[in-house]
Amino acid sequence: MEHQSYAYGHNHFRLDPDLPALLGRYWRGWEARRGELEAFGELAGGEAYRVADHVDKEARPVLVMHDLAGNRIDRVRLSPAQESLLRRLAAVNRPPYEGGSWHHHFAQGYLLADPGLYCVQTITNCVIYSIHKYAPRFSAWKEQLLSGEAFGATWMTEVQGGSDLGANQTRALWDGEAWRLEGEKYFSSGAGLTDYAIVSARPEGAPPGPKGIALFLVPRLDAQGRLNYRVRRLKEKLATRAVPSGEVEFAGTEAHLIGRAEEGIYYLLETLTLSRLANACGAMGLARKAQLEALFRVRQRKAFGRALLEHPLVRRDLTDLAVRIAGGLALTFRAVAAWDEAWLLRPPYDPRYHYARLLTHLAKARTAEHGTYCTQLAMELFGGVGFVEDFAIARLSREALITPIWEGPANVQALDTLEVLTRKGAQEPFLAEFVPRLEAVGTEEARLALGALRRTLDRLRGLEPAEAQWHAKEALRTLSDAASVALLYDLEAAGGERYAKLAALYARRFLGGEEYPAWALKEPQVWAGETAPETPA
Repeated sequence: MEHQSYAYGHNHFRLDPDLPALLGRYWRGWEARRGELEAFGELAGGEAYRVADHVDKEARPVLVMHDLAGNRIDRVRLSPAQESLLRRLAAVNRPPYEGGSWHHHFAQGYLLADPGLYCVQTITNCVIYSIHKYAPRFSAWKEQLLSGEAFGATWMTEVQGGSDLGANQTRALWDGEAWRLEGEKYFSSGAGLTDYAIVSARPEGAPPGPKGIALFLVPRLDAQGRLNYRVRRLKEKLATRAVPSGEVEFAGTEAHLIGRAEEGIYYLLETLTLSRLANACGAMGLARKAQLEALFRVRQRKAFGRALLEHPLVRRDLTDLAVRIAGGLALTFRAVAAWDEAWLLRPPYDPRYHYARLLTHLAKARTAEHGTYCTQLAMELFGGVGFVEDFAIARLSREALITPIWEGPANVQALDTLEVLTRKGAQEPFLAEFVPRLEAVGTEEARLALGALRRTLDRLRGLEPAEAQWHAKEALRTLSDAASVALLYDLEAAGGERYAKLAALYARRFLGGEEYPAWALKEPQVWAGETAPETPA
């Protein structure tokens, strides 16, 4: 891959100008883990970067449906390089369950970024989470998942419903000894790789809609060691090829009820919150890798008699990348901090959980927009060769396209944002956090963010439900941007005046609708970062 990528072979933690400041702000004692993160940054910029590219171009997972004796097995065959790497990456899931922090997990997810490789760890993590919190009797399976001996998955999506979980038709029947599932899931990530899946199903006699959904733990093999479900086929996808996705059929499938059946939809939404945070980290990680590829490129490439980096419009585009990534990361790691404080809460939840949900909805939707834009802009900085698969930037752009879709597209995030603001009381802690922060800053840009925040919430309060939904996506974007401005200003103490400059630029561009001020042209610490890569020898 060294001939296709500028960022390959570099330590991606050491090259990151924002992650140390964010960890310093939100993760007390993170310095004790710096060595681990540096080692992971080496892996992320080296072997993991190369294996992800190898799988995408040369070694997609293949569904093997029968063994040598003709028995149905429905297992995927992986490249040995991917199989080995996935088992090593399993360690990223361990910290929260062993007395550590979610910041540790998500920092590694951000550095890894590859949505195929990270998806496998995320859906495995959701199974670990469900067992840890609501089904401790399966702790032996949890240990297999944590060690990398086994992999997990979350199977909720059905062809007739998509994001509408209340439309799920998979049924759960009690036969007197065990629960049995009947039905199918249409988009099942991890199909053929999974050993233990959490599956949504409606118990017989449960009410229609989402409140009738229960959550079940489904092993690949039943108690007699027989194949417990079937994989109909794998999907041919534009990207994320490192995670096999397919269609799964249940026919008398043995299943284990997680927690209380009537609370199943809440457990499911908890795992969705976890996955949405991972999605935000992955989107920003892809944006960062694209930025690194572009930075190396423009330092090396010449046009019209001088290095690309010397051209004002190139510096303007680099500013755009830096501002979007810093703002998205600040919002993401604030949401991670809220999740770290609330993840052990159970239904009925207290306000901390609903506030963590709100910040997660904002981060998931806005980072997906920033991530896809950043990878495309970085590709544009390459010119025509950026569209050629010989260059790493092309794959990064394809990979980023999934981030607005996975775990609920922007429309779903906007509707969920309305729900937590109006029905769960999350508006009050949001105002309590961000109004004083912006007032204390007192700059023109901070006042711009504060005004946008207040106008948006005031307007939503005065709208009929249908009108509120019409405006919900733009409201989500505005609230996300106002929060990002406040959080960037907040990072100045940990990361220096660069963050006040980034906050001002973010506010002018995304809340004021203005072009970036031209003073940024001569601010390399803004558009390249203090730890920006030098041109390789």
